[in-house]
Amino acid sequence: MIDRREFLKMMALCGVYGAFNRATGKLLAATAAPPKRQPAKSIIEIWVWGGPSHLETFDPKPSATKLYNGGYGDIATNVQGIRISEFLPKLAQQADKYSIIRSMCHGTNGHETATYLMQTGRMPGDGITYPAIGAVMAMLKSSEYKGKLPPYIALTTNKGRFSENGFLSDRFKPLATGSNPNNPQFLVDGFVSPGGLDKAHLSRRAKYAEELDSFTRAITSCRELREFEQAQNAAQAVLNGDDAKAFDLNLESPAMRDRYGRTRFGQCCLAARRLVEMNVPYITINAQGWDTHKKHFESMQKLGPEFDQGLSALLEDLSEKKLLDTTLIWCTGEFGRTPKVDYQEPWNGGRNHYCSCFSTMVAGGGFAGGRVLGKSSENGEFPIERPVSPVDLLWSIYELAGIDPAAPLPNPRNLDLTILPKSGGNNRIKELYREQV
Repeated sequence: MIDRREFLKMMALCGVYGAFNRATGKLLAATAAPPKRQPAKSIIEIWVWGGPSHLETFDPKPSATKLYNGGYGDIATNVQGIRISEFLPKLAQQADKYSIIRSMCHGTNGHETATYLMQTGRMPGDGITYPAIGAVMAMLKSSEYKGKLPPYIALTTNKGRFSENGFLSDRFKPLATGSNPNNPQFLVDGFVSPGGLDKAHLSRRAKYAEELDSFTRAITSCRELREFEQAQNAAQAVLNGDDAKAFDLNLESPAMRDRYGRTRFGQCCLAARRLVEMNVPYITINAQGWDTHKKHFESMQKLGPEFDQGLSALLEDLSEKKLLDTTLIWCTGEFGRTPKVDYQEPWNGGRNHYCSCFSTMVAGGGFAGGRVLGKSSENGEFPIERPVSPVDLLWSIYELAGIDPAAPLPNPRNLDLTILPKSGGNNRIKELYREQV
């Protein structure tokens, strides 16, 4: 039997032991490996359709001759040592939020083939049309995405180079919004009230139609009628719910719309931010006008400021709203433009297709800011450090989105296919990851 003094001794020792355990637990917790970063929830792809020149965007060559740089130079950014084209002064002040790949390269100068390669990581010709990254993301993220908007949305057109859902179901093809978000009303087919009717008017119409439809109410055993009714209810839920408000840019203040720029591209960037707020998994902005075979620098006088304002506002706005860490952005074209300017007729200072060296920008969603990967030659004609292929880039995007690029890719022929080629992960761009995955 334990006397009172022994009991108190034991209790004191238990207290010391418990305190020791708690302190040790805290120490172990503090020194343990940090938890893995959460994967990117949304991806914004800024597809610079036609191919942007790296010399007038993220890899200027001020020391080259006018034959290469057209007489244009570079400017400092807010990250010491990183300089970009003078066409992008606003993006220069956001360089801490993105990183640049200056050594992208592949082997095809044709729009269609290069687009397919950059979107799928594969060359065509094996009898299989693979889905683009957006369609794959839409499929793999659909189980966790609870929104009523489609999981893959293109602002404002599809790329048109190939069927982006490939062999996947049409459910995973992009919804191309059409219309122009810079118009007084952004009219997205299927997501705006017909004829501009308000919700109350639409609800009354739906109620009257339901009351008149005695046939559907009477036939309860028909599967097709039940599915049709479910589709009607889903459509009403979209029109009457909050999801469709993502396309109503008039809900933004005039100052915010001005911040992005009152251009098609600028307002597409604003719409993309609103779609991120609705947790849409994959959003593409297909920016057109960059296939500058003729009068390249005259085109850049218009394209540069629009691109600069829209993209810089998107980066800054997402950062301010604490959304950049969970939103991955990648910005590229199918290739670049020839470093050497063609001043002859009929090009008159044009740049042609060029796959041997071009630049890509990445930001958010696990990518670090303020870094540069790779290096191009003196005139930007070929990579001299760390060449990066389309598979390297896509592998990293999938990985930071929480998807194993070597995982099986479901297909209707039950072939042994993976999301990306099995050997593709050896050279992923891990130098640009903010932290270990």
